[in-house]
Amino acid sequence: MIEENKLPVMEAFYTIQGEGYFQGSAAYFIRLAGCDIGCHWCDVKESWDVNKHPMIAVDDIVAEASKYPSRIAVITGGEPLMHNLGYLTETLHKFGFRTHIETSGAYPISGSWDWICLSPKKFKEPLPEVCLAAHELKAIIFNKSDFLFAEKYNNLVNSNCKLFLQPEWDKQADILPSIIEYVKQHIYWKVSLQVHKYMQIP
Repeated sequence: MIEENKLPVMEAFYTIQGEGYFQGSAAYFIRLAGCDIGCHWCDVKESWDVNKHPMIAVDDIVAEASKYPSRIAVITGGEPLMHNLGYLTETLHKFGFRTHIETSGAYPISGSWDWICLSPKKFKEPLPEVCLAAHELKAIIFNKSDFLFAEKYNNLVNSNCKLFLQPEWDKQADILPSIIEYVKQHIYWKVSLQVHKYMQIP
């Protein structure tokens, strides 16, 4: 656990949200370093080692975010809940931001969140309390057995949680047709695509 007034930041950038419920919205992304989930298909493995990235004061992180017009701040990783995020969310709220987080749910929630996107992983499964708190469930589909994994967490999240199935990017050509057919038959799910990759933006 890192002291909460400084956090290890791999990168921070202003872009368009590419996935899930807020797809298409302008947002400021703060990618924190540190992850022990170990997804073999992770596209930001350079975020895993917390010691390779600078510790930055939360006040400086938020000051930089405030230079941009959007007031959506998305905290991602790595696995951001490895850190105490109380002071970060408190400070973001003081500057008028909505606080969004993308998490595997493997660690307890810290901080105050306007939107929790849960993306569960088989390698280290989410905590029940994170499942219940999630506003959005984003299940990554790598192969056809992952539909059962997705349904497992559909049964654990709250009844108002938004449900998305998203193809793993490198398997998209193979798995997307199956996702489309699955959603046509199971209409409580929606398809999520990583449209920022089509737009060739971060």
